[in-house]
Amino acid sequence: MPRPHKVVIGLIDPKSPSNVGAVMRAAGCYRANEVRYTGVRFARAAKYHTDTQNSASQIPLLQVEDILAPTTVPMKVVCVEFVEGASLLTQFEHPENALYVFGPEDGSIAQSVIDRADSVVYIPTTGCMNLAATVNVVLYDRLSKLAPSGHDDSAITRNRDTNNRLLINR
Repeated sequence: MPRPHKVVIGLIDPKSPSNVGAVMRAAGCYRANEVRYTGVRFARAAKYHTDTQNSASQIPLLQVEDILAPTTVPMKVVCVEFVEGASLLTQFEHPENALYVFGPEDGSIAQSVIDRADSVVYIPTTGCMNLAATVNVVLYDRLSKLAPSGHDDSAITRNRDTNNRLLINR
């Protein structure tokens, strides 16, 4: 399916290779164009690979010095974090081209990054979610709000597991 907009996932110093693998899988499922990360913790642990759909072969996974470094397409920066004054994700209007920034599993996004963001959103949960789960929720929210409306079974048959041949018989 074509990727009509530019979507980049930015991870601040992720530590868990299982989380980054799951983020790569989410990026593939929800049509993100790129995943970038800062820090060295993930690079040291990357040999423990959990991207079961091998999304890294189709979506760049880049280590960067500056998570907000410019891209070829101008993008709005959206930080996802529990920040006083942040907007509810459920009420957020996603920009067409976005860099979504997520903090580390054991910390928060730096104030200097929050200060440069175009938007800061949070998911109204009790407590913090896992990094990969948070990325999945944000990308699903984006897709559900920006995807064309209507239902088409061809998307189901094209994307389901090869062992799934279920039908609803009524």
